[in-house]
Amino acid sequence: MDDVTVVDYHTAGEPFRIVTSVEIPGTSVADRRVVAQSSEAIDAVRRLLVNEPRGHADMYGGFVVPGDDDGADFGVVFWHKDGYSTACGHGTIALATWAVESGLVQVAADGETDVVIDVPSGRVTARVSCAGGSVVSVAFRNVSSYVLSRGVQVPTARGEVLADISYGGAFYASVLASSVGLSVTPACYADLIAIGREIKWALDAVAVHPHDPRLSGLYGTILYDDLGPAHQRNLAVFADGEADRSPCGSGTSARLALLHNEGHLRTGEVLRHDSIIGTTFLGRVVEETPEGVITEITGTAYRTGTATFTLDPRDALGTGFTLR
Repeated sequence: MDDVTVVDYHTAGEPFRIVTSVEIPGTSVADRRVVAQSSEAIDAVRRLLVNEPRGHADMYGGFVVPGDDDGADFGVVFWHKDGYSTACGHGTIALATWAVESGLVQVAADGETDVVIDVPSGRVTARVSCAGGSVVSVAFRNVSSYVLSRGVQVPTARGEVLADISYGGAFYASVLASSVGLSVTPACYADLIAIGREIKWALDAVAVHPHDPRLSGLYGTILYDDLGPAHQRNLAVFADGEADRSPCGSGTSARLALLHNEGHLRTGEVLRHDSIIGTTFLGRVVEETPEGVITEITGTAYRTGTATFTLDPRDALGTGFTLR
């Protein structure tokens, strides 16, 4: 395997590892995701970058690929420790920041510039705000988000719970943390992961996309605390027990779809969405659609470093390992 150079960012505490050197065939980003899932050579790069000792069980990243057409600045195939996701809001914020800071997309020193990114679930537009030549924030408009089902009964080790399933580029089951005797705090971290993982696998087959089977499957469980009007805190437990350090961008869109559908959040009203480590995304519904709503999520990302990773052919650990 050739050496792999990456640029690392974090968005609200959640890592995002950007790779530009991996070519993935296909006519669309959604097709390229399917190819990556079935390609041993491509997936070996993912494993190299996400597994220990070069990564960790909560690492996240993406392969930058061409967009679906000339309307996009670029595309991305998202990956995590267990495979390839259909959407990633924190990654979208990191990628838009990287695109501006690297000079891939030209911007004025002051003002707003749109970065158009094709992801497996569709096309998203990230508006990058700059001041004094630096990125201040990124607000991305997601694909249409909607409610799939409400009040789904789930038997768990903590008793039967009720979950609401909604879509924000990926499917999530939302569960009030107090309904399983927990709160979204670091003290409950291990228990939140355990119950989130249990609920995710119990409901995985329930989350069926109405138009594209490639987008089916429950991506994660959002356990949340209600902190008052338009203020919530959450932990998204996705893949197989991976815990989002950020408030989760696509998960925030899924939460907004539910809150708007319930009448708890009006169009244009801002939700403060906090993470388990105290970082924040701001989310709002900007438009209603026949299917659901268009959401806008605002956050910040910061570059944390660059690296070139090597696989020594003598290394018995190969592309690495994970203990979770």
